[in-house]
Amino acid sequence: MTAPHRPNIILFMTDDHAPAAIGAYGSVINRTPAVDRLAAEGTVFENTFCTNAICSPARATLLTGTYSHVNGMTSLEGPHHKFDASQPSFPQLLREAGYQTAIIGKWHLGHGAGHDPEGFDHWEILPEHGVYHDPEFVTAEGRTKYPGYVTDIITDLALGWLDRRDPDKPFCLLIQHKAPHRPFEPAPRHRHLYEHDTVPAPPTLHDDLDGRAPAAQEAAMSMEDLTDEDLKGVPVPEGLSAREEREWRYQRYIKDYLRVIAALDENVARVLHYLDVTGLDAATAVAYTSDHGFFLGEHGWFDKRFMYEEGMRIPLVLRWPGVTEPGSRHAELVANIDYAPTLLDLAGLAPHPRMQGRSLLPLLRGARPDDWRDAVYYRYYMHLDVCHNVQACYGIRTRTHKLIHYPGHGSGADGAEDAPRPAAWELFDLTTDPHETHNRYDDPAYADTVIELNDQLARIQAEFGDTPQGVMPHAASEGN
Repeated sequence: MTAPHRPNIILFMTDDHAPAAIGAYGSVINRTPAVDRLAAEGTVFENTFCTNAICSPARATLLTGTYSHVNGMTSLEGPHHKFDASQPSFPQLLREAGYQTAIIGKWHLGHGAGHDPEGFDHWEILPEHGVYHDPEFVTAEGRTKYPGYVTDIITDLALGWLDRRDPDKPFCLLIQHKAPHRPFEPAPRHRHLYEHDTVPAPPTLHDDLDGRAPAAQEAAMSMEDLTDEDLKGVPVPEGLSAREEREWRYQRYIKDYLRVIAALDENVARVLHYLDVTGLDAATAVAYTSDHGFFLGEHGWFDKRFMYEEGMRIPLVLRWPGVTEPGSRHAELVANIDYAPTLLDLAGLAPHPRMQGRSLLPLLRGARPDDWRDAVYYRYYMHLDVCHNVQACYGIRTRTHKLIHYPGHGSGADGAEDAPRPAAWELFDLTTDPHETHNRYDDPAYADTVIELNDQLARIQAEFGDTPQGVMPHAASEGN
């Protein structure tokens, strides 16, 4: 099969869908046959990471191919929550090149003049996060409320747009789901799914966080922080030990999370079926991803934000008939700044000079450039955010190690400077400690590694034009 010169493009972006809840990534807690079909017919990127694990900033990075400090979206609230939609984005460039473009579902980048989607022939989006049941959607003409379940409705609207499009022009359709974002409300048809099952818990569910940075101890995102809304009003059974209660809360949480994913996967299957029956499958590149990762009980947590693996690792599955080798997998380090350059490259277009990622097309074609990145840079800004009290942090993730710095200061959700904390560092050896339970930063055996990674962090920050204070105390003391 020969790939079309300018393929159609469909990008599924979900919200909070962790790779650990996808069959193609080895899930032991659920099945995702539709996403797994994409993986079997396409390729899986095993080491894909977001660069800021929070909703709005991750979405801005997807569109622009830039880090948060460049696109201006560093936070969820305050002065850094209104996205300048006029800045260069891959949908704008595709549209200028003759593509029909549409976005349906979650936008979460602000509303009003200058903030509504630009570069799209059609957009129909949820206001902010939206709701799961009987959601309202916003268009340029106004608002419409639809009865039903949001994941089904987003797919209905997407398929409707595909039916109405100009069949003589290529298209790029972004299907951006709310699911499986908190509060994890399943469709009625899945309300009792897993009811009689015990979902396997991660090995670090009872992690005591000993030896980690104070930020880990301070965070309000443990199973005990799940609210009555999260638990659907079911009271905790009496007489449980602390360990038993955590396990009970995990089961309440994870089952609803997986129920929401069940509808998500069903709706991916609907779109793939549409491509099959209309004959568009061979001419369409289809990708599946999430805005960021999510903790599924690892370290006793839910949510994201932290630079630990579960927070920053995201799925990326891509099928492009005639290009991707069916069932192939890639271990290279990939970041969400790469999405925009890749989707442009699929259409034969060069990235905008402002974009900071690089196209994955050589990897899709089976090559591995000699100068491929050896580390991913990450930065989370919302110091002591009002929801989960997580400290701001930044660092790098290499193939074998992770260096994280908590500078002890930063802007909170409202954009104001929050209370300072002592600076702290973490170093994890991912080859011997993949669950990130042993902080090696002050271990003499890792002294050289600390210096090397600090130097590497500084170089990467300089490369991307982001140089927050507090870098390289060890390397600086060595004169580097």
